[in-house]
Amino acid sequence: MHAEPVREQAGRIRGIRRVRAVAISGALLAATAAAVSACGQVADTSSAPAAAVGAPAAGLDAARAVPDPAAAAPTQSTAPAPAEKVLAYDFQLQPNFYYCGPAATRIALTAAGHAISQDRAASLLGTTTNGTNSALDTTRVLNSVIGGGRTVYRTREIPAYPATPAQAKQLQADVVSTVSSGRAVVANIAGHLTDNAGVFHSYEGGHYLTVVGYQDGGSTVKIADPANPRGDGTYWVSTPKLADWISQRGYSY
Repeated sequence: MHAEPVREQAGRIRGIRRVRAVAISGALLAATAAAVSACGQVADTSSAPAAAVGAPAAGLDAARAVPDPAAAAPTQSTAPAPAEKVLAYDFQLQPNFYYCGPAATRIALTAAGHAISQDRAASLLGTTTNGTNSALDTTRVLNSVIGGGRTVYRTREIPAYPATPAQAKQLQADVVSTVSSGRAVVANIAGHLTDNAGVFHSYEGGHYLTVVGYQDGGSTVKIADPANPRGDGTYWVSTPKLADWISQRGYSY
């Protein structure tokens, strides 16, 4: 047999490497799509220490919300946003430990005038007993119901804990822009924080909640938490704390 020319051999090896790289990339994407973020159980207590936001637990899912590559930059209104605004919405507690995604999405939909059941939201989100995959799903469903498929909502990721000051400022701008336009923000969070009233909230396994208002120009936000049985299920937190809570995950805005 004749020896294979060096140039042809090198080209064949490069081709094999490219095929292997594509196969590895496809496997990673498949693994990411298969991972699920489950809702955590509420653990609120007024007697808990005023802890800062904690990093998500080491055993959390590998799939986090990622930026929507097809999303264009948000359209900015020319009119100045008000210094504070709270939306009208219909609140419901989640009926089980894994319906936080459907419940939070439903709250956001009611703020925009769309009333669907949590079961319907769960069906659209693909929620299972393991929870709802990521903020990409809440964005998809919000666009489907509110926008009829148009890009009304986008997904933004905060890739690492803690959030940077720039990421906290971006979250503040996104909340103000979204809420002042009459829509709520849905956030995928994990970890723990103490709210402005001194109440401790812990969702180490992951959770979804809805941002329904802001004050002080967006430096403080109002949370509608479908796992919080206290009063109307709402509390106020600083935007930097919320940014840390979202870190390693994402939000629909």
